[in-house]
Amino acid sequence: MTHAPPGYRSPFLDVVEGLETPGTLSKERDVFYRDAQLTAFIAAARYQKAGGNALVVPNVAYENLYAIPDDLLCALHVFSKRLAVAFKTVYRCDGVMLRQHNEPAGSQDVWHYHLHVIPRFENDGFYATLPQKILTTPAEREPYARLLRTYFEGTFP
Repeated sequence: MTHAPPGYRSPFLDVVEGLETPGTLSKERDVFYRDAQLTAFIAAARYQKAGGNALVVPNVAYENLYAIPDDLLCALHVFSKRLAVAFKTVYRCDGVMLRQHNEPAGSQDVWHYHLHVIPRFENDGFYATLPQKILTTPAEREPYARLLRTYFEGTFP
């Protein structure tokens, strides 16, 4: 069930390894949490109605849900719960949504399992039209990463 082209290297590995290669949109300063199993960072593209959305990725590339080991999958989802609570605290959002895509028919376009964690707000109209992604700059993402970094460091006011 692999769809990655031969020799594919996930751009998320650059983020995990702290590399800033020219083709990688996400930067080290987008990272707000990293441990031995996973890395979490502000996504380079945001949805029209939801800024500050994040990606949670395993530090080892597994192509999709079918390939990721169960214990690692559990760790990512347990962390996504912690991140949802962080969103409620730092963004004061009304809800949180998780998205995960597998294979081209499932809208997967990066061949490295990743979980989207998206803050939601009452009447944000997220599904009123097909959610469009907007590419952001590192400077636009920095305030979100800083807030979440302080939260996970235990220094959020």
